[in-house]
Amino acid sequence: MAAMRWDETFWETTKGRILAILRRGASTVDELAVRLGLTDNAVRAHVAALQRDGVVQQRGARPTRGKPAYLYEVTTDAERLFTKAYIPVLTELVTVLEARLGSEEVDDLFREVGRRLGATKPPSSGDLRERAEIAAAFLGELGGIVDVEQSDGGLTLRGSACPLADAVRSNPAACRAVESLVSELMGAPVRERCRRGERPQCCFEILSALPAS
Repeated sequence: MAAMRWDETFWETTKGRILAILRRGASTVDELAVRLGLTDNAVRAHVAALQRDGVVQQRGARPTRGKPAYLYEVTTDAERLFTKAYIPVLTELVTVLEARLGSEEVDDLFREVGRRLGATKPPSSGDLRERAEIAAAFLGELGGIVDVEQSDGGLTLRGSACPLADAVRSNPAACRAVESLVSELMGAPVRERCRRGERPQCCFEILSALPAS
C-alpha cells in the first residue's frame, strides 16, 4: 500500500473527498460523480489511482439495464490507517496498568504481549542475519523503519522510527513488548537499547548466535 498523508489537506482533495464518501458505504463511479459534481471520467481516474494505492477496491455491482455499475469501497487495510484512537488509548492503558500493578509487573505483562505477537508468525529459518532481516521486516510492517547492522559484537536492529512512539514517550514498558517480539522472531536473546525522547528510536542487540538450522 502506498504511503499517504491523512491530514486535513488530503481530505480537501478530490481523492480525499472520494474516500470520505466511500467510508460511509460502497458507491459507483456515477454516484460519486453526482455527489462531487465531476464527470464520470474524472472520478474514474481518481478511483483507479486509489485502487493502485491499495486503499480502494471493486466489490460487486448494481444491476442496470446496460453495462454493470461496479461498486467501490475502502479496503480493510486502509480503514485501519484512518484511526488514531489506538495512540491515546494505548498510552493511557500503560499509565493505568503501571499505577495498579507496578512497574515490574507491567514490564512482565508487555514482554508476554511481545512473545504472543511473535508466536503468531511462522518460525524463522536461516542463519542469524537472515532471521534478523525477517524481524526487521516485521517491525517495518508494524510501522517502524529498521535496519540490520553488523559489528564486531554481533548484530543490532536499529530503528529510525518507533511504531509505538507515543506510548514509549510516556512509559518505556512498551519497548519490552517489542524486545520480546524480536526475541521470539529471532529465536535468540535480545537486549533493548532504545533511544527515548521526543523522537524515540528502536535499538535491539542480538545477544547470542543461533544453533545451526
